[in-house]
Amino acid sequence: MWNEAVHQQRSCRKPTFGKLSKLLTEARARSSWLRDGSQVAQQQTLRTYALAFQHSFRVKGRGRPRPKRRKDTLPSLEYTTRGFSIRDHRLRLPGGVSIPVVWSRELPSDPTSVRVYQDCLGYWHASFVVRRDTTPAPEANGTIGVDWGVTTTATTTDAVYDLPYLGHRKRCAAELAKAQRRMARRRRVKGARPSNGYLRAERQTARIAKKAARQNIHDARVWVKRVVDNHALIAVEDFQPKFLAKSRMARKAADAAIGIAKRELVERGLRAGRKVVLVPPAYTTMTCSQCGTRAKNRLGLGVRVFRCDTCGYTACRDRNAARTILATAERNRAGADDVRHAITSFRDGARVRSEPEIPRLPAVGKR
Repeated sequence: MWNEAVHQQRSCRKPTFGKLSKLLTEARARSSWLRDGSQVAQQQTLRTYALAFQHSFRVKGRGRPRPKRRKDTLPSLEYTTRGFSIRDHRLRLPGGVSIPVVWSRELPSDPTSVRVYQDCLGYWHASFVVRRDTTPAPEANGTIGVDWGVTTTATTTDAVYDLPYLGHRKRCAAELAKAQRRMARRRRVKGARPSNGYLRAERQTARIAKKAARQNIHDARVWVKRVVDNHALIAVEDFQPKFLAKSRMARKAADAAIGIAKRELVERGLRAGRKVVLVPPAYTTMTCSQCGTRAKNRLGLGVRVFRCDTCGYTACRDRNAARTILATAERNRAGADDVRHAITSFRDGARVRSEPEIPRLPAVGKR
């Protein structure tokens, strides 16, 4: 259904959910195998595609939806209240499918939809959308600036709230390499069916990689909770770690999981009602946080101490960048959907405000 919607994208200028639904009705009338499937799941797939297509226009740099290959895409089905029910603690789906569910916790209310998906280990999960009572965040008056890095994942204006580099993937590197060599030995020629031994080795490799990823997510959430609960203004460096994948720091950057920590910080800050400011990283390392003077020469990665030639201020390179980010957020105002963007320029040593047009970010929903 997804690939067919992508094909219609090329022939139709703007494939909306209404147009795709009409095409689905015609396709179900022609194909018996399509009628045997759940219409609710098929419509939800088209709805997800339509939202992704609309989202590609709102976010700069996000391309159009692309076709998915079966061997690279894990199965996922979404049902609304018309397509599933819960009876005797079992999930019942169309076609007489009854699934015994291992419940992680009781549902606080009746679910409005469910997404059934498979992870890289072969386990199946059911994610329900429910309404729940939110706990208000504690009152806070503090401010904090966050600068991302590789040696220290997050350096803040207050050293107490720093997120150190924990190196979970580094500790699993030897075990992961051993599992990957086992996969390589058991790999058959291209086109042949993989052996059971290869599938077991592939599963073990995925288990080791997912363990490190879960540890990174857990540590990021614990750190974010401390930051959000104690600060009303959170200035975050709008750092894009994608370019590090092509550098020599690719492995360590992936282990630091900067993207996970940044996403958790922005989402939880919005949910708690905090003021979250995304500051572009340009010249934050070269700018003095005390007088606002920008250094004439770029600082190499080996230089870890910032020294200002104008006022003589000396501080840790990353700590000075975090304070510059916080100062930029406090003296600018340009906002969209509670996520504020700030850009500050310096001319002849004086700080000048600027508020360019910035695309609106999508609102973060509650699940």
